[in-house]
Amino acid sequence: MMQISLYPGQRLKLRFGRRRLFGLLALLVGLGVGVALHWDERLYFYLTRQMNVTDQGVANRWLPAYRVQIDAKPIEGIARNLSAITYDTDLDRLLGVVNGGPTEIVALSKTGELLERYPLQGFGDIEGLTYMGGGRVAVSDERAQQVSIFQLPSVPRTIDSAEARFFSLGINLNGNKGFEGVTYDAAGDRMFIVKERDPRQLYEVDGVAASLDGRLQLKVRDRSDWITGQVFATDLSDIHFDAATGHLILLSDESHLVMELSGDGRMLSYRSLNGLFSDLKRSAPQPEGVTIDNDGTLYVVSEPNLFYSFRREG
Repeated sequence: MMQISLYPGQRLKLRFGRRRLFGLLALLVGLGVGVALHWDERLYFYLTRQMNVTDQGVANRWLPAYRVQIDAKPIEGIARNLSAITYDTDLDRLLGVVNGGPTEIVALSKTGELLERYPLQGFGDIEGLTYMGGGRVAVSDERAQQVSIFQLPSVPRTIDSAEARFFSLGINLNGNKGFEGVTYDAAGDRMFIVKERDPRQLYEVDGVAASLDGRLQLKVRDRSDWITGQVFATDLSDIHFDAATGHLILLSDESHLVMELSGDGRMLSYRSLNGLFSDLKRSAPQPEGVTIDNDGTLYVVSEPNLFYSFRREG
């Protein structure tokens, strides 16, 4: 058998060659991951926004200025599957959805204490929730891509699906990647709905309350171009209409981002929910719900049962 021996200098060159090869492979993998997670777009957006500080005015939320007040507080009485959050403008409280075991709407204080439970019976895969005013709420069924609207009783009790009125958008049905979030603009009588992914989509439905009151005038607009060209997130897990600014607040579970869009779909600001790039002690494990109250406090909930609140500084 023929043996090949290498001089020390040759072995050294081979080691350096392998290191360069492994370094190049690591760089290529890193670049691939960065593109997949849209890090390049985030960096470009951050740099251009810093050069245009006029966008940080009071007309915007300017999410980078928000600092955590309550960080990953477990909600006692909820073990898992906390999936959405909305602000009840009439009772100055928060409402959330627990999806499975059993499915229910829960009322929360603004510091994350469980106040009341409203079990849901006969509903499907409920992921989204929004408060419409006057005790009326809407929930979105992810798999059926259906929005159900009903009155929240003044005294907590089980709510049957037969009490709800609903509409459905069977567009690009994709199992467990359908309607993930819903929000309502009371002044404009508009509902915004986000589809999680494959593809990510955004719909605006006008005339919802008017139609419920007997004046059928629903108009559905596809606003997906607002997110395909602007939103650097791999999925969308919730949406909130901010009445104070007229802007949309979007949440991404996979990208750990809260993002602010203008009323015409322009990206304005964002903040991270990743522990490495924010003031959180640890990354939010699975952020599923976002809302803002009348005082401008930002709330996020994450599975299994974690509660976060943020206040703007400056």
